[in-house]
Amino acid sequence: MQEFYQALTLIGFMLYWILVAGVTIRVVIKRRSVSVSLAWLMIIYILPIFGVIFYFLFGELNLGKKRAERAKAMFDPYEAWFLKLLDCNAHLPEKTPTHITHIDELCTNRMGIPALCGNTLSLQDTPQKILSSIIQDIEQARDFIRMEFYIWNEGGQANGVASALIRASQRGVRCQVLLDSAGSRVFFSSSWCKMMQDAGIKIVQALKVNPARMFLRRLDLRQHRKIIVIDDAIAYTGSMNLVDPEFFKQNAGVGMWIDVMVRITGPTVNVLSAIHCWDWEVETGERSFPQAPECHIEQDNLLHPIQVVPSGPGMPENLIQQVLNISISRASHSVTITTPYFVPSEELLQTLRTTAQRGVKVELILPKNNDSIMVGWASKAFYAELLSAGVIIHEFAGGLLHTKSVVIDQKYCLIGTVNLDVRSLWLNFEVTLVVDDAEFTQQLYWLQNTYIEQSLTVNEQQWQQRSLLHRFLERVFYLFSPIL
Repeated sequence: MQEFYQALTLIGFMLYWILVAGVTIRVVIKRRSVSVSLAWLMIIYILPIFGVIFYFLFGELNLGKKRAERAKAMFDPYEAWFLKLLDCNAHLPEKTPTHITHIDELCTNRMGIPALCGNTLSLQDTPQKILSSIIQDIEQARDFIRMEFYIWNEGGQANGVASALIRASQRGVRCQVLLDSAGSRVFFSSSWCKMMQDAGIKIVQALKVNPARMFLRRLDLRQHRKIIVIDDAIAYTGSMNLVDPEFFKQNAGVGMWIDVMVRITGPTVNVLSAIHCWDWEVETGERSFPQAPECHIEQDNLLHPIQVVPSGPGMPENLIQQVLNISISRASHSVTITTPYFVPSEELLQTLRTTAQRGVKVELILPKNNDSIMVGWASKAFYAELLSAGVIIHEFAGGLLHTKSVVIDQKYCLIGTVNLDVRSLWLNFEVTLVVDDAEFTQQLYWLQNTYIEQSLTVNEQQWQQRSLLHRFLERVFYLFSPIL
């Protein structure tokens, strides 16, 4: 009997060794950054068995067979729709300021989406402004409303948005709401969800979580976009979920969530509408292209060129990171960034360091307290390297700073749903706007400065004196950066 157990143990050991060897080979042959591959190898070896399970669950970008096939089949027809925008007189590369010409060329060549002029923009920086504006626009809707969010949380003015949607549906407006299955999990079982569905509003769960298929699709792949489109005339996007911060995560110990949204009119609305249609088709198989944008822009309205940059499985890989790297690396005077979750890729980290070392003023505004303990500690693992390169780091103490924004030379900006972490840059469905408009950019820069006024600036000398325990926790959580 003892020999039997010894043989069984030996066989088990050999099988585990073969499994680890196979996963190691798979990690090595996958084309991605060396730092990500090394982090995964350490997780696999430091956490026996569990490390291998984590890799199967979170190690590769796996959309699932049906969605992946659908997304692949969709790309050509959607690219054809986007390419028609090249004939719109809102696309005027010869008159678009040179600040974003390089980004326009990249996105046009890779995704078929050009930068478009003739837009109006409104920066909304408080929950009351945002939610009241959304409700007012919904009340004026005539034909359809398209919405998608990562989180919908009932309470406060969020219920006012739901009520406005119900009234819109009852007067014949077609309403489509796409919500992430994990982010909006609580909402799907709420009475508000049922009332909205009973009123005829079509609510679809994006990337529905199914533990039975956990090894067939990556469970933490999430629909993170925030988009509202009303009658292809008005659109919203930005960092805010469909929540009222006074009723959202009040017990998390991080204070109020601080967000912004951008209200848009003009040709860019139709591009955001097309992205919603893309996401809707990925989930439902239903195709409905938006109407083409108005292509009779007056010569005196050639303002506010906006480049829409979407990302996610089925779309060109690494597009948003390319846009970020190009923007930051070409900065001449200043780069100011706000992000709640900062776990940059090696490539982005080096871009930030090199830009600061060129003498450009690079400022990061991060929340002092984070709702993700792991991300909070992992972020601090980059502080010493960035501080030594001359990057200025501010820790915002006025709540959970959730705004995702980048201002380049106070001339143009990026604003949207993208965090500076591996999840946003490589994994989730995201969208950001590159806005080349001096007035709008200045408003966003002033807002960033109000964040700095409520922040504590990290002192490099004091940071070097942090405890050994602090340093140890930074490095431990940094190891998990591929799955944060």
